[in-house]
Amino acid sequence: MSVLQIDSAVKIQERLSELREVMRREKLDAFIFPSTDPHNSEYVPERWKGRQWISGFSGSAGTAVVTLHSAALWTDSRYFLSAAEQLAGTEFQLMKLKMPGTPTISQWIGEELRKFDGTAVGVDGMVTAVGDMEILIATLRREGGITVRTNFDILDTIWTDRPAIPDNKVTIHPMIYAGETAQSKLTRIRQALRQVHADGMLVSALDDVAWTLNLRGTDVRCNPVFVAYLLIDSQHATLYCNQEKLSADVTAYLEEQGVITAEYAEVGKGLKDYFEYNILLDPKETSYSLAKLSGAKEVVKQTSPIPAMKAVKNQAEIDGFRNAMIKDGIAMVKFLHWLRPAVEAGGQTEMSIDQKLTALRAEQPLFRDISFDTIAGYGPHGAIVHYEATPDTDVPLQPRGFLLLDSGAQYQDGTTDITRTIALGELTEEERRVYTLVLKGHIQLELCKFPQGASGTQLDALARQAMWREGMNYMHGTGHGVGSYLNVHEGPHQIRMEYVPAPLVAGMTVTDEPGLYLPNRFGVRIENTLLITPYQETEFGKFLQFESLTLCPIDTSPIIRDEMLQEEIDWLNAYHQKVYAALASHLDEDEKEWLREHTKAI
Repeated sequence: MSVLQIDSAVKIQERLSELREVMRREKLDAFIFPSTDPHNSEYVPERWKGRQWISGFSGSAGTAVVTLHSAALWTDSRYFLSAAEQLAGTEFQLMKLKMPGTPTISQWIGEELRKFDGTAVGVDGMVTAVGDMEILIATLRREGGITVRTNFDILDTIWTDRPAIPDNKVTIHPMIYAGETAQSKLTRIRQALRQVHADGMLVSALDDVAWTLNLRGTDVRCNPVFVAYLLIDSQHATLYCNQEKLSADVTAYLEEQGVITAEYAEVGKGLKDYFEYNILLDPKETSYSLAKLSGAKEVVKQTSPIPAMKAVKNQAEIDGFRNAMIKDGIAMVKFLHWLRPAVEAGGQTEMSIDQKLTALRAEQPLFRDISFDTIAGYGPHGAIVHYEATPDTDVPLQPRGFLLLDSGAQYQDGTTDITRTIALGELTEEERRVYTLVLKGHIQLELCKFPQGASGTQLDALARQAMWREGMNYMHGTGHGVGSYLNVHEGPHQIRMEYVPAPLVAGMTVTDEPGLYLPNRFGVRIENTLLITPYQETEFGKFLQFESLTLCPIDTSPIIRDEMLQEEIDWLNAYHQKVYAALASHLDEDEKEWLREHTKAI
């Protein structure tokens, strides 16, 4: 362990000691720390990073549980390697989700508490969704009558320098990029609510609030959202947001759109005073504590209609994506043109090349931020699915092996997400074989034609079939939706092995990112962002297809050509022709020549 890791482990132990003192005083035998905030966000403001603060694990998904005598952390396969490194030296056991022999959180708590006759578990009900809390309460009851206390935010007691709720200013997202007014969106939402016999709803998800009102913010790193709730009834809409975040222009704009404002902390009062007969509260998004405050006579527990609306892009948003992809493609080509000579000259590391790529993106018009923390994994680090280089892990790049580079940007007209695995020099036969399998999977999904209404689960096997024949697989999803200058991860649709019933619809964006990861050796992932478009209509119904929005060469040097089908070669050559045609006029002569060489037909 490094000095930094030792220092971190010592701090974690001190925090656990303080936590357990409070637990004893409050007569709690265990406390659960989820990864979410009061809005059930994937990426959360600093104030609610309690699981990271108590455990040291920084991944976006995971749950920490601390008892008076033990501690454990559950996370998924994306983070197995990084979590093991970050938890080293602490008393936290790593629990690998969906792996044989891994107990559920409730099973583990039940077993641990039986050793010491424990009966009470704490969890902050404000940062736990209704559906998750109801399952937790039921499963812990079956583990021996364990009770759950939900009205105590223990972090407020022990986290003495806890960050405040962000107060960054909110901005208006112009109609030229939004393509639909907030008034129109509110009308559509109310129509959807009537279909499920709901008079109104509480919108908790931050990207849903931002999309509905055509507003953007900077409260969450890499995600242009702001901390707020939106309460919609049959006639009104109220934005609960700290008022210092709203300029006079934004307040006036909201009034024009028929939206009134109130302080963020007043959302509970707004729910208590809600006058309609019933209200829709999405059990996957609404916090348990807020749901208990509802004054409605009836709660409609249904999925929010907003994610499905937001997922289907209008023409202005599609145009914005296309423009953003050109800008991103220019930055990527400039970067790739620079990369190999820079590596061969020496002195480049995972962190330095990340900084270079971000600087090139920042030169582009309408650049606002990166869309997530760059994954730049060289060699063995490429096998860590969500690796993020730090000063403690940063390694120099050598002119051999693979660099896995997963990155993206927030432009005001669109959000990008791209992965390229780049040969920095000589490769092994194993590296070339794995690369070819991943590329085949990527292309087969892009080639797919499918009936309207199919779900991503039904298409997922296309990306895996070549590697399955070789006894290989990856444990993460194959594709996720991408926001329009919003969160880089967007639902409700996904492409993955696990069943996700949300249908794929024309106008949706979705990524195509199969990968293979060989621990302690290397990893390969290739990702484009796609647009779902109409294909044809026959006597069997309407069919859809994928169009690549991403514009960037795919490295052809590692390909074992004899293992590629002719249709796969044809797709790759046509894609590269499209990339060259879109980007060449924006480059200088050296960059254009590099692009010509790296998009030539194979």
